[in-house]
Amino acid sequence: SDLSRLSEIDKSLAVFCMATYGEGDPTDNAQDFYDWLQEADADLSGLRFAVFGLGNKTYEHFNAMGKYVDKRLEELGAQRIFELGLGDDDGNLEEDFITWREQFWPAVCEHFGVEATGEESSIRQYELVVHTDVNMNKVYMGEMGRLKSYENQKPSTPCLSGSWPVLAGRLASLKSLMVLVFHLLSSCSHARYESGDHVAVYPANDSSLVNQIGEILGTNLDTIMSLNNLDEESNKKHPFPCPTSYRTALTYYLDITNPPRTNVLYELAQYATDAGEQERLRKMASSAAEGKALYLSWVVEARRNILAILQDMPSLRPPIDHLCELLPRLQARYYSIASSSKVHPNAIHICAVAVEYETKTGRLNRGVATNWLKNKIPNENGNNSLVPMYVRKSQFRLPFKPSTPVIMIGPGTGIAPFIGFIQERAWLKQQGKEVGETVLYYGCRREREDYLYREELARFRQEGVLTQLNVAFSRDQAEKVYVQHLLKKNKENIWKLVNEGNAHIYVCGDARNMARDVQNVFYEIVAEFGNMSQPQAMDYVKKLMTKGRYSLDVWS
Repeated sequence: SDLSRLSEIDKSLAVFCMATYGEGDPTDNAQDFYDWLQEADADLSGLRFAVFGLGNKTYEHFNAMGKYVDKRLEELGAQRIFELGLGDDDGNLEEDFITWREQFWPAVCEHFGVEATGEESSIRQYELVVHTDVNMNKVYMGEMGRLKSYENQKPSTPCLSGSWPVLAGRLASLKSLMVLVFHLLSSCSHARYESGDHVAVYPANDSSLVNQIGEILGTNLDTIMSLNNLDEESNKKHPFPCPTSYRTALTYYLDITNPPRTNVLYELAQYATDAGEQERLRKMASSAAEGKALYLSWVVEARRNILAILQDMPSLRPPIDHLCELLPRLQARYYSIASSSKVHPNAIHICAVAVEYETKTGRLNRGVATNWLKNKIPNENGNNSLVPMYVRKSQFRLPFKPSTPVIMIGPGTGIAPFIGFIQERAWLKQQGKEVGETVLYYGCRREREDYLYREELARFRQEGVLTQLNVAFSRDQAEKVYVQHLLKKNKENIWKLVNEGNAHIYVCGDARNMARDVQNVFYEIVAEFGNMSQPQAMDYVKKLMTKGRYSLDVWS
């Protein structure tokens, strides 16, 4: 609402960094702005702006939000100072931004008739305050929202503070596949979910990584401190909840496992006492081709996290408070819910694969959330652990009429939401409702090693809830067989369900290859049986998506 008044400030400029989520949607914190832009008839003629979009090319609606905001602001009379930048997270988002920024500043200087000094300076955003005499009840211990929110739940936070015990984790087969059941605490009764929703889990970093960072930097990790914003006008008072200890910050609030971005390396370079190491860090943070290549090979491809960088650069010993200021926040991890609230009103099921791999430097890297969850699985004593999480609503929904057929395609852990769907269809059938055909296409590598929910699916099939169970085992024979091959094999049946039965299609899992390959098969089926050209078939499938009859829940 203040945008139209920005012109009152001399030489003002608004820069919009717009991420795209899901099927070309705005992120949660941009939803109100997006709604306002769509309805607004404001006159933004005095506004000068530039937009940088954050997207991922593996998704169909690449950078839809960035493109929309750039176009809409101009339509409302605002003046574009520099062209739209399109960052691609499938490549190197950081690099795309730096390339855009390098041309952005000269354009800004030219527009406003100012000269750039050409000097990049390092300015701290926060100042360190160490608390020697502090009431421990006022110290954050890992809470995401209110202080002590894990101890006294309030319905006002959408279970952002909700800690739910892991009830009955069971390791499905040997291949680090987990099926976890979270029992909702009674104080979290407001955390209602529907089949197809996601659950966000707030994980914690491995304590051994945290301890090693503390040792390398020679720090007492239990020091209680605050990082206070030097800009008193800023809404963001601290980079993470403060006061807290370095141990808590590195465990619950900061991302210490992902390869650091180039801006972090640039800021850290000043602390390397060895000239060669300092130059190497500066080079990797530069926009020179040689520097970009070095960053890609030495940091990204070698999967070096901040600990590995400190280990491999013995002269680099930054103050821990500046490191905590620079590291990004540890993000919640989202999982598709693998249960139906009609059948399990007080529990949420998820399935996940514990990520573990060896890097090019011979280090063992582990997925933060999956390994943290793995350690939460109750032992023989049955001791329950608490997991902070909340439910995120999704557009991935069963058809309103139970009699509508559904075609579900979900290889690997992409099967998760469909277990909830099938449970719900079984429940509807028990209630005496007429339930349409329920068809599943599932895939995994080997039948004996990683066939998730084998017994449950066999039971559903036997009971007639699951009309068809089509499973592709990609590694059990000479030629690889994937779900898209099975779809092709049953193309006549698929077309009949879609064309005559008005079936709803659901795809869940890998966006990069599977979702795209499946969509291409649907184009082929529609073209062949609907007697259409390729462009017409593509348009037909796009219309199914618009009508909510072809839904995607995919990740890359």
